[in-house]
Amino acid sequence: MRRIRKIAGGTQERVRAELQQAAQALLNRPWITKRKDPEMFLLVKSHYEKLRDWFHDNAGFSLIVTRSFAKLEKIPGSYQPWMRIETFHGPRDYALFAYGLWYLEGRGEAEQFLLSEMVDAIREHLLSLDVNLDWTLYEHRLSMARALKKLRELEVLVAVEGEESDWAREGGNHNVLYEASPMARYVLRRFPKDLTEYRSMEELIAPAEQVLPAAADSATGSDVQARRHKIFRRLMQEPVVYDWQWSDEERRYVQTQRSWLIEQMRNMLNLEGRRFREGLLFAWTDVTGEMELFPTLAGESDLLMLLAGEIRRILHKSPGIFEKDEHGNLLLTRAEFEGILSRLKEYHGDYWSKGHREKTSSFLADQLIAHLREWNLGMQAGVHTVKLYPAFMRWNGTYDWKEKAE
Repeated sequence: MRRIRKIAGGTQERVRAELQQAAQALLNRPWITKRKDPEMFLLVKSHYEKLRDWFHDNAGFSLIVTRSFAKLEKIPGSYQPWMRIETFHGPRDYALFAYGLWYLEGRGEAEQFLLSEMVDAIREHLLSLDVNLDWTLYEHRLSMARALKKLRELEVLVAVEGEESDWAREGGNHNVLYEASPMARYVLRRFPKDLTEYRSMEELIAPAEQVLPAAADSATGSDVQARRHKIFRRLMQEPVVYDWQWSDEERRYVQTQRSWLIEQMRNMLNLEGRRFREGLLFAWTDVTGEMELFPTLAGESDLLMLLAGEIRRILHKSPGIFEKDEHGNLLLTRAEFEGILSRLKEYHGDYWSKGHREKTSSFLADQLIAHLREWNLGMQAGVHTVKLYPAFMRWNGTYDWKEKAE
């Protein structure tokens, strides 16, 4: 009996570890291809039903598995600035990315074509819509090159010979030979009806297969499902969600279903949840995980950790020195924020990068505030106030001083 229980328990733990590994990969990658990661692809296929059901029931995500790739169709619970494509500079880049996919959907698998053929087809199509795209303009070519580079990163476009950067610099003097991939038609999310028929963002982010039940209390059932989906999406995709960032109904759900939410996130994603005064927070304890983690490898994260430790020391000496709002956020004046940074640079500057040492206090403050906002740890509130959220104050960074042996 002991051996049976031990073997069964070991198998159960192995299955859960495999599920967690597959779920994390699906959440953090655009897709998993059989060619590039055959082991992870087979792992997803072997646990397809459990993964499909869990993501569908809890988040309204669809899991697509074909003979060559697996993709989880992720929809944000709340759209955030950091969800953008970082290498894109503006709307034109996104539009050309979409039209690049439009062109690729008409190509056969492994069909080869030239960059000149692709850009000419896109330009002619846009002209039929009264949109003028001029490839003699460097900025237009540069936008197209950024879109093409992203398509290549996603493996929906394969460059056989040549570089689009050369075409962007010199135009018609250079060309690129491409090969199409069948995955192009799976990049953008598909909708059951024309986009012009949707009246709000809420309709767009609702699961495509969500249908109201016919029962008399259908509205209540649909509301509960939509609420659960939005909560799971935000908890999975955002670094921190505070109580005050939920609606009243969502906050009540999070508070009353806390134990169940923690259990679900731990079992499927290996995220550890804990209830704090400011909200239900989840943390990843293994630095080798798929997801992007804070503190990041960027120097701004190191400086923010150091800043958090310094503010904690200031508060320990003078607990009431900074104001707080009704949500427990610390309110510093911009002058106070920059002053603390200046003192840290004066004391620890030798350990900072040259770039950070040479920046003015104002420019460095802007950089760190942008990093805070990206991770939902703080923000600039008006012209003269910096707001630091409670999760930021749970960090404490300092340098490990080691005295030299005499």
